[in-house]
Amino acid sequence: MRPTPESTEELDQLISAPSPEVIRAVEQCPGTYAVLGAGGKMGFHTSLMLQRALQELGRSDAVMTVSRFGSPAARQQFDNAGFRVVAADLSDPQSVADLPLADNIFFLAGVKFGTGNQPDMLQRMNVEMPQLVAEHFQAARIVALSTGCVYSFTTPESGGATEDSEVNPPGDYARSCRGRESAFEAAAKSFGTRSSLIRLNYSIDLRYGVLVDVAQKVRASQPVNVEMGYANVIWQGDAIAHAIQSLPHASAPPFVVNITGPNVISVRDIANRFADRFGCRPIVEGHEQATAWLSSAAKAQSLFGEPRVSLPQMIHWIADWLEQGGETLGKPTHFEVRSGSY
Repeated sequence: MRPTPESTEELDQLISAPSPEVIRAVEQCPGTYAVLGAGGKMGFHTSLMLQRALQELGRSDAVMTVSRFGSPAARQQFDNAGFRVVAADLSDPQSVADLPLADNIFFLAGVKFGTGNQPDMLQRMNVEMPQLVAEHFQAARIVALSTGCVYSFTTPESGGATEDSEVNPPGDYARSCRGRESAFEAAAKSFGTRSSLIRLNYSIDLRYGVLVDVAQKVRASQPVNVEMGYANVIWQGDAIAHAIQSLPHASAPPFVVNITGPNVISVRDIANRFADRFGCRPIVEGHEQATAWLSSAAKAQSLFGEPRVSLPQMIHWIADWLEQGGETLGKPTHFEVRSGSY
């Protein structure tokens, strides 16, 4: 096993290390780069991987990072890393209209949690905001982060939904994410905008994610619900690498790709693995339903290669990180929710 990072700074460097394939993808896409929604959980690492790839190519372009940056602390790490930092509300039409244009866009903005009773917020942030962005950056290549939740539930035996599977998501959140995709589909028809839609199923950092959720509950002797008994996970560095590798594939109509790990995991099995590591017995509640939100990453892996970080490596790192008192973000994924309401 590769050694576990001992600090947040080491973790940031590990996640954001660009592979040779990432560097080649950036080389194929000249021009300026911008990450919109950079203040979210994947934004800093996406910005940093792009910056490091550009540096490897001898390019001094400053990646533009755009977010609300609601606090000085939220902005500080971006300033310290040397990004071109722009504070803007992407849901405000004038703020978007005032943004400098860029040739290559990574759109990571949106909302999920706390929206169960706020359909207006889902509409504004997950549907109307992408429309503003797609129109303003209509001449750019755009990688837009979506979710595997746009698919219907499927069985573990199926191997997961493919890019050609039915798109009929349960719940307002997932439907709003389908609305986000529709914004880029409409821009392709109206303006010829090239985009790549990333249907991501659970990115894993050492500070948050499905595996962290399970590990923390097992370690604290709290029950692990297995109603949503199966999931897909992928290391955050691999998820970002595959998203960047999708940039040269941006097209009109949009290029659609599932990004996740190569296997369907059992939540019960993961709880048992962490219990073995922590020397305790897991408390498991509920019974596995026949279906879950699952995606097949066969297309992505045929184009971009398999993830570099394996499931056993992620489990080892997370267990070490928690045992050594590493920080966590305190943002549960709520992966066990089957209603689609968050």
